[in-house]
Amino acid sequence: MEENKNQEIKQYIVTKIGNEQYGVNIQFVHNIERLLKITRVPKAPYYIKGVINLRGDIIPVMSLRLKFGLEADEYTNNTRIIIVKLDGNSMGLIVDEVKEVINLDCEDIEKISKDINDEKSKYVQGVGKIDKEIVTLLNLDGLINNND
Repeated sequence: MEENKNQEIKQYIVTKIGNEQYGVNIQFVHNIERLLKITRVPKAPYYIKGVINLRGDIIPVMSLRLKFGLEADEYTNNTRIIIVKLDGNSMGLIVDEVKEVINLDCEDIEKISKDINDEKSKYVQGVGKIDKEIVTLLNLDGLINNND
């Protein structure tokens, strides 16, 4: 019985964007970098800040603030780029701060109802509850692999 329980636990990296906390499934996180020089790319969508050269790999970088319709990024000493790998493709996600790694049991994750007309509901897979705090769990597939 104890073995099954361990399989239901998932690890998330908790990040801050504005005043909200977001969780990124750790199985997709390749690494976390301090802010690097970002080179703009012509005709890229407004939320793609450009590309970075990470140890010889060219990786596109997305502003989650802009993608979520928030004010533009303000870079601080806490700003990080989370490099995620999905379906063999890498993408950098700019976040205001990386806080901690948490373990969430499936019982602590609430699915949210998806609104077909709400673009942002594609980006969220659920809400995690830790003590009295809530962490919005990101759906990286919906966030990165949409058609815009």
